[in-house]
Amino acid sequence: MTTAVGARDFGVYVHVPFCSVRCGYCDFNTYAPGEVEGATREGYVEAALREMDLARAAMPGDARAARTVFFGGGTPTMLDSSALIALLDGVRGTWGLSADAEVTTEANPDSVTKESLRALARAGFTRVSLGMQSAVPHVLRTLDRTHKPANVERAVLAARDAGLKVSLDLIYGTPGESLEDWRASLEAVIALEPDHVSAYALVIEPGTRMGAQLRRGDVAPTDPDVQADMYELADTLLTEAGYSWYEVSNWAREPGDRCRHNMAYWRSQDWWGIGPGAHSYLGPHPLPDGGEAPARRWWNVKHPRAYAARLAAGESPEAEGEELAGDDLRLEQVMLRLRLSEGIPADSVEGRAEAVAKLIADGVLDGPAAVRGTLRLTRRGRLLADLAVRALAF
Repeated sequence: MTTAVGARDFGVYVHVPFCSVRCGYCDFNTYAPGEVEGATREGYVEAALREMDLARAAMPGDARAARTVFFGGGTPTMLDSSALIALLDGVRGTWGLSADAEVTTEANPDSVTKESLRALARAGFTRVSLGMQSAVPHVLRTLDRTHKPANVERAVLAARDAGLKVSLDLIYGTPGESLEDWRASLEAVIALEPDHVSAYALVIEPGTRMGAQLRRGDVAPTDPDVQADMYELADTLLTEAGYSWYEVSNWAREPGDRCRHNMAYWRSQDWWGIGPGAHSYLGPHPLPDGGEAPARRWWNVKHPRAYAARLAAGESPEAEGEELAGDDLRLEQVMLRLRLSEGIPADSVEGRAEAVAKLIADGVLDGPAAVRGTLRLTRRGRLLADLAVRALAF
């Protein structure tokens, strides 16, 4: 399933590590005010632009323009629109943007205005991904979300008025959230008619504030069977509303509304991650001596202060990395691509006929699709994707 470097898309991820508050469930590399002594937003932008210069120098002979750019966080729109535009201009000046480039920023509903979204659209942004999470006030409180449900509609209308495509992000399985609460959130999303919907099951990580609440017994874990019911309800309601699933946790109204940047991740395309803690990946590529370099993944130092200090000294912000080849690369590609509705070629898992037959019998893989040569998850299989990967890749 390895793709030649010339045929792979190239994208850029820009990690903006700032948030107004740290939500209790969040274990991302983010920092609320007061948590980043010695690191400013202005300094972050300067450091990120310096990293772009280093990145270009590390890719000699690679003339690919960025087909996708994704600003994630954190809350990228904690930066002024002028700062985000400066960063996008940095990407444009470093790699260039393809004529049909998809440029996305994540945002909280209360971190954007009509004016800021119009400025981003004029500068080349094409999508905004709004962290709605829920339409139910008590669920938002449990998640430590600061916006009011009404702010979501305001932000959606402002984004649409600016000419941006809109994605809404949801979380299900919050402690205390009922199936009817979840239905209310889904119905609120559908009423807003976004182009794209993401819905992720809440995972309570040990190092988070919610993890501590769970350990103390202040919140109760959500029953996995209830989370499965919530997923199935999401798929049913979204499908009835005209959305199609294309990745386990993502639905789009039209094929052109799919998040191309995330599709590049799942298809093992190439990307460079800019910013503190950002991850990068370059697949196998030819060497000047005629050999081939293995796929490589690496990640930057996490803290904004350490990140800025390295770049100010002219040093790479890379913290660690790893090479992927052989079975490791194959396992990763099966794990990622099987999550997509397009599935994987049956001949990419040679020698696993018995495992495939069992997965079909258990309702995890689509039998007719397998006969046609494609291994594709059923709805039940999407709930058991990890099981399918283990069965097919080992």
